Amino acid sequence: MQIRKLKPTSPGQRHQIILSKNLLSKNNSIFKNLINHFHQKKGRSTNTGHITVRHLGGGCKKVYRKINFGNFWSKSVVVANFYDPYRTSFISLVFDLIEKKFDFLIMTEYIFPGTILSSDFEYNFFDFKLGFRTWVKNIAAGAFIHNLSLTSNSKSNYIRSAGVKGQIIQKTSNGFKIRLPSGIILTTSNLAVATIGINSNAKHKLVVLGKAGKNRLKGRRPSVRGIAMNPIDHPHGGNSNGGRVGSSSPWGKSIRGKPTSKKK
Repeated sequence: MQIRKLKPTSPGQRHQIILSKNLLSKNNSIFKNLINHFHQKKGRSTNTGHITVRHLGGGCKKVYRKINFGNFWSKSVVVANFYDPYRTSFISLVFDLIEKKFDFLIMTEYIFPGTILSSDFEYNFFDFKLGFRTWVKNIAAGAFIHNLSLTSNSKSNYIRSAGVKGQIIQKTSNGFKIRLPSGIILTTSNLAVATIGINSNAKHKLVVLGKAGKNRLKGRRPSVRGIAMNPIDHPHGGNSNGGRVGSSSPWGKSIRGKPTSKKK
């Protein structure tokens, strides 16, 4: 995918950089069994109307595509690649040649329509190609992976965002050490499953929205600085710019002086 800088014909387009999606197929309603319609979250209580989730509401209507995050035997061919409004990476529509059905999968970078994908869980699997899914024990050390699942019975829940990749840095008889995109070294067992290659839409980080209206179309409402509020609305409220106080959340919890992430 190529990035494109728009001509400054208006203030909103002056700094706007978009991603050209000419290699993606347009959405259609042929595969209705792979699409779910449900009410979008508005961030408010259904009873009182009070805000329960901040910075959420509005935006364009969108439908959810059912993505197959499971580990299953398959020999499939890529039919088309699509944009998915619920995730930053692109998705691939594949046709399973064994089960004779269609599925949506997370798209691997440099995978195009007509590519044959395989999901094989033999212990002597050595056919390493982009988009192939197998045990981590079958993948060579140093290889880039994504869509990581810690066990064969659970869905993948690591390395799924746009353009990210993990790397196998050590293989032992008991398990493996994988470097996640965050830099954390994750120790996994022999039952871990992953897809070979880098996740799609690697240039997503280069996109510049250019104006607040594009965020509103995505369902994101504005965020206000705590120091600009009244004391009843935020612990930072009621002070001038010269009278700053210690950093805390809107609920009074300090955000400094203690770890903010869980160690794996």
